[in-house]
Amino acid sequence: MGILNVTPDSFSGDGLLEVDELVNRAREMVRDGADVLDVGGESTAYWRPGYQPVPAGEELRRVLPVLERLRAELPGTPISIDTRKPEVAREAVAAGAIWLNDVEGVWDDGSMAEIAAKHGLAFVIMHNRHGSEYRDLVAEVRDELLEAAARAEAHGVPKEHIILDPGLGFGKTGEHNLELLRRLPELTGLGYPVLVGPSRKRFLGRLLGTAEQDRVEGTAAAAAIAIAGGAAAVRVHDVRPIARVVQVADAIVRG
Repeated sequence: MGILNVTPDSFSGDGLLEVDELVNRAREMVRDGADVLDVGGESTAYWRPGYQPVPAGEELRRVLPVLERLRAELPGTPISIDTRKPEVAREAVAAGAIWLNDVEGVWDDGSMAEIAAKHGLAFVIMHNRHGSEYRDLVAEVRDELLEAAARAEAHGVPKEHIILDPGLGFGKTGEHNLELLRRLPELTGLGYPVLVGPSRKRFLGRLLGTAEQDRVEGTAAAAAIAIAGGAAAVRVHDVRPIARVVQVADAIVRG
């Protein structure tokens, strides 16, 4: 999954607002091996100083022109909308998105799950917690993801459409992220595909002592470990090198 940030304030420094540039980046990602393109119009880096939520109208103004162009110019590539807002999700589906990436994990009134169910979308449910206190990290992430999946199914989303994401960096410390990657088989064995998003994350920068745009090797290591742990997909900024890492890791692990 290739990340397309339609924002001026992406934590990773890769955000763009100009539609032609974003479409060109999307074309390059697909050439480099992206199977899905994930479009987001609001930074979800809540921890960043000065973070400002984006109103739904502004988020739609950013993403709809991109989604429409991608649907027209890359018709064979599935498009995902990365949003927390049901009103954005509805308009994004009308514009061509067929995946819904919900970073809030179905903790709302069920509207996101209902949208996914109504339109037959692939539905990514990410674990997210405000605060990073855990008694048993992996058990709590596992149980909360299963609870979220059950809520989604209760709202009509077929089990086979649900993808779980442990939410690296969301309500987790750096050590938590490492532990989740280390123990990923405990999540990939739950009966749902698992998506992992390690790309350019802060815990990699702390390990390597590098800025956001200089974490490709760390991302590659995390992606390889994720694939070895049973992940079905990884969500990344640097598609070309990570797609190659995933291809080799997948061949080793799955033959």
